[in-house]
Amino acid sequence: MHEWALAEAVISSAVKFSKGKQIKPMEITVVLGELQQIDQEVFDFALKEIMNTMGLDLKINFKKEKALLKCKSCGEEWGFDSRSLSEQERECIHFIPETAHDYVKCPKCGSPDFSIIRGRGVWLLSVKGE
Repeated sequence: MHEWALAEAVISSAVKFSKGKQIKPMEITVVLGELQQIDQEVFDFALKEIMNTMGLDLKINFKKEKALLKCKSCGEEWGFDSRSLSEQERECIHFIPETAHDYVKCPKCGSPDFSIIRGRGVWLLSVKGE
């Protein structure tokens, strides 16, 4: 599953950052961009399993970031709504968010040419330690 690969990257980044700062990591905050459509339950499970195999016990906080899209043709800004997409289209966007351009159009002018202003991807926002 995609969530497992992302979880490995998050834990690896947290460990690398902690080593660089010479701290013992205690807590991490992870941002989940809406466009990525991460299954938070699976992602949380993956994070905990990976930490367990590494002997880590971190508190995990999640922060969700709503997607904001902006049309390059007319300037319209709108939020992402996956309900109008098929399961296959949602899955494509989940793995490669840029494929949203193939399935999402500006609600005002119908253009597929838009920028993803926010809400893309998964990233480690902070690492707290001692």
